[in-house]
Amino acid sequence: MFGFFGIILKKNLMMKIISMDVMSTGVIAYYVLIASRDGFFTPIIGNAADNGTYADPVPQAVILTAIVIGFSVQALMLVGVIKLARDNPTLETDEIEKNNTP
Repeated sequence: MFGFFGIILKKNLMMKIISMDVMSTGVIAYYVLIASRDGFFTPIIGNAADNGTYADPVPQAVILTAIVIGFSVQALMLVGVIKLARDNPTLETDEIEKNNTP
């Protein structure tokens, strides 16, 4: 929730990017919390008992993919902010909108 409100309420572009990162980290942590249950064994050969219940590896793969995609989106947003910073003396969204209105 902190990340969501940071994206909406903050006017600085860097703070918006950091808020988006906080929000995605919170979602990933929530999925990891849900996926970690007692009684499940890691699906590695030779690690579990004969009748052991294995954890599903698909959510782990999805979370790893989400981390990589989140990192690439964050890098792309930072490149956009760098390009905006070259043209504008500030990173405040209100000032950028004032400077670029015809």
